[in-house]
Amino acid sequence: QLQLQESGGGSVEAGGSLTLSCSFSGGRLDNYAIGWFRNGREGVACISSSDTRTFYADSVKDRFTVVRYNTTVAVHLHMNSLKPEDTGVYTCASEELLVGCVLFTEAYDHWGRGTQVTVTS
Repeated sequence: QLQLQESGGGSVEAGGSLTLSCSFSGGRLDNYAIGWFRNGREGVACISSSDTRTFYADSVKDRFTVVRYNTTVAVHLHMNSLKPEDTGVYTCASEELLVGCVLFTEAYDHWGRGTQVTVTS
């Protein structure tokens, strides 16, 4: 069965950086789109299964980067120039999506349990 687990959360000062990881097991990572959500409902970023196309919420565009490497079993979310409003529980999710990815929760089938990110002023 598919299993996803987040790691890398913590507390950082505004302007700092943090990298979250979503480990993936039970299937080939490149067969699934991976999405990142904040507080269980707000789409943050996603990456497609086959062509590595990415999409970002306007609030994080140019600050966050989601990366998947074919030689790994994890997806990383690099977060730079963090702001207090980025605070929340970040969860990764997977979906068998042929092309591209989306930032709404209904498209995703399997979910991790989340990792807390806190950004202080």
